[in-house]
Amino acid sequence: MEMPEITPDLLLKAYSIGVFPMAEDHDDPEIFWVDPRMRGILPLDRFHVPRRLRRTVRSSIYKVTVNADFNAVIEGCAKTVNDRPQTWINTKIIDLYTSLHYMGYAHSLECWRNGELAGGLYGVILGGVFFGESMFSRQRDASKVALVHLIYRMHAGNFAFVDTQFITKHLSQFGAIEIPRQEYIDMLKKGLKLPSNFEAPISKQIIESVLQN
Repeated sequence: MEMPEITPDLLLKAYSIGVFPMAEDHDDPEIFWVDPRMRGILPLDRFHVPRRLRRTVRSSIYKVTVNADFNAVIEGCAKTVNDRPQTWINTKIIDLYTSLHYMGYAHSLECWRNGELAGGLYGVILGGVFFGESMFSRQRDASKVALVHLIYRMHAGNFAFVDTQFITKHLSQFGAIEIPRQEYIDMLKKGLKLPSNFEAPISKQIIESVLQN
């Protein structure tokens, strides 16, 4: 049976039931659906900022923007580098998420230093859930700084949690956990009903609360 063409609308429906797409690698033209038995999430109340990163965030060496250059961020995430010889983001995925960006569903955070893009992350928003897709760094801790700023927005905008899809050592240091598929689906159903605002103003109290955890 031939797999139906994946459109932006179909992709949104997949997210709403806990399924997401991947490619085997950057050069593979095919996409397959993923529905993990154990799901990675980042509960907002468990988010932890390591001490060294806290100093970096407070130093403001990076200028952080939102949706300033989505294309550059997803291209940066897709690019293979020495410490990441393979990525799962192929041309089809780039095209799909770029379409979602123009539709208002996919968003990026960028970290800039001296006018150059140093790193960032992107993901999809449905209801009160941010589905984190990928992040990249060209300079030290740039993607981590973007993640901290994402959490500011999650708190300010009435979000439920960040979906990290899988768990890595990198994500675990921030408080990410694994939960069974059914528990995730239950959380997802509740999260999708939340009215959220990614552009909500971020107070100093939120910033300090996040950085002190």
